[in-house]
Amino acid sequence: MTAHADPREAVVVGAGPNGLSAAVELARHGVRVTVLEGHAQIGGGTRSAALTLPGFRHDVCSAVHPMAVSSPFFRTLPLDAHGLEWVHPDAPLAHPFEDGTVAMLERSTAATADTLAREDAQAYRTLMDPLVAHWGALVEDGLAPLHVPRHPIVMARFARHALQSARGLAHRRFRDDRARALFAGIAAHTLEPLDRLPTAAFGLMLAAAGHAVGWPFARGGSQRIADALAAVLVGHGGRIVTSTPVRSLADLPPAGLTLLDLTPRQVLAIAGDRLPARYHRSLSRYRYGPGVCKVDWALKEPIPWRAAGCSRAGTVHLGGPSEAIVRSARFPWDGRLDARPFVILAQPTRFDSTRAPAGRHIAWAYCHVPHGSAFDMREAIEAQVERFAPGFREIVLHRCVRTTVLMERDNPNLVGGDINGGSQDWRQLFFRPRPAINPYATPIPGLYLCSASTPPGGSVHGLCGYYGARAALGGSMALQAELSWRAAA
Repeated sequence: MTAHADPREAVVVGAGPNGLSAAVELARHGVRVTVLEGHAQIGGGTRSAALTLPGFRHDVCSAVHPMAVSSPFFRTLPLDAHGLEWVHPDAPLAHPFEDGTVAMLERSTAATADTLAREDAQAYRTLMDPLVAHWGALVEDGLAPLHVPRHPIVMARFARHALQSARGLAHRRFRDDRARALFAGIAAHTLEPLDRLPTAAFGLMLAAAGHAVGWPFARGGSQRIADALAAVLVGHGGRIVTSTPVRSLADLPPAGLTLLDLTPRQVLAIAGDRLPARYHRSLSRYRYGPGVCKVDWALKEPIPWRAAGCSRAGTVHLGGPSEAIVRSARFPWDGRLDARPFVILAQPTRFDSTRAPAGRHIAWAYCHVPHGSAFDMREAIEAQVERFAPGFREIVLHRCVRTTVLMERDNPNLVGGDINGGSQDWRQLFFRPRPAINPYATPIPGLYLCSASTPPGGSVHGLCGYYGARAALGGSMALQAELSWRAAA
């Protein structure tokens, strides 16, 4: 980035999964890479730590990884050779109801349909089977910058259902609330209101992933993903320096390329004085979504679910009827807290005993709250768990509550507690952080973006980093979108 900088030297700021992925891709092309991380621990949203009691290993943010196991980029890397192992629950997801029954997202679409009302069983399979059958093509085109699709027929079929609201699709497709609630809960992993376009896309992608590849955990914790990426990077000659916050571009060593695994707010903080006014304004208008309040528990035994199916699932959605989920997704956008929030819960130790002392367990849950809310939602979250698992509070040994304020303090990329790197509404789903042919490049020569605030957005897949690195290496984005991942593997 200076007149005398070596074009084969690069600095990546941020050692989250996207920053590490960007560094790996650069290093694989012969660039000497240094990654600077402000935290003492690498991993960003994939860190794991003893948040409650010694011997209990919790995921600090992301815990369940359908997009990581689907990632075309990750599949080109020997992550398994560096300790990453996927643990698949018996079922990806359970959605219990107050009558003691449960709708399940099973690996099989047929088995899933069997847990729905009879009149919706075939409708579910008709919707999901084509997506599952073409999952590889859907991921290749769907998790990429805006481009001419390599699989236009597959994408056209997907778009016919995806480019509508989750609530609208559920009501048009299904007649009974069991299927509607199951789909609404899956779509609610986005932080967008479920009556907003195109939230159906999130529900379809995540549901199809559950059938095609599962919703696995990383054995030993999400930290294993970051550690494996770091090992691949070091194997290619890269290095990582932790406990090194970057407050200005002037803090960086000379390098021909600099990639920022940062959201627009942090980019402005460290580079704003060097950015042209027009670009500065566009980043300052970038929109963040609601935050989350998260609770981690150390447990003396497994959660005592009323519905037996919940014990088979790695993830459990607690919200009941579809309209309750729609309401809960809308409240944070109106600046309101829901006394009965929709809760997403993960229970890794039912399937991975390495995460807690013998006979003990952990669980993790969060709900959506207004952006930047400092309100502690523990009581409301635990009430929802207790509603479907009577006696839950009696098995809690210790808990750790992280409000949006604490989450952002620990990881500045979680602005206001937003875990998706910014709102994923219609505009920012396709154009993030701003409308541009190359969204990763900045007006500063040699400076690129590679965070979840660039395409394809939030989730652990490393593709924001990969595409950011490809842009930095000088590849045409159109050509990169045509890349055959199978050939690269």
